[in-house]
Amino acid sequence: MLIKTGDVVEVRSGNARGTRAKVLAVRPAKPGSAPGSGGTVVVEGVNRVYRHIRRSQKNPQGGRLSKEMPIDVSNVLFFCTACGKATRLGVRATAEGGKVRFCRKCGAEHGVLRRPRAGAKG
Repeated sequence: MLIKTGDVVEVRSGNARGTRAKVLAVRPAKPGSAPGSGGTVVVEGVNRVYRHIRRSQKNPQGGRLSKEMPIDVSNVLFFCTACGKATRLGVRATAEGGKVRFCRKCGAEHGVLRRPRAGAKG
């Protein structure tokens, strides 16, 4: 999964379609899950639900807590700040042997996936 926590994404489907927001959490697919399921992401302000809280000593008032729930990673696209468009990400190898994410539309790099290995032959 190329989308990381802190990235800005655009929601592509559902009732929050077109919303741009920050990724709060990334949950990769579990081993043994259906093929093609890339996992889920929690996006700020998207897919909000109410969690009903029972009264307790810790929470004497009780009530409803609004929180974001995860959505499938296939329903979001990375928002490239360089070209200003929602786009897919690619991976390319660097000359030193590392890997970086890049925008498929403009080619801008968006962070390191893997640093060069210590004993990499070049």
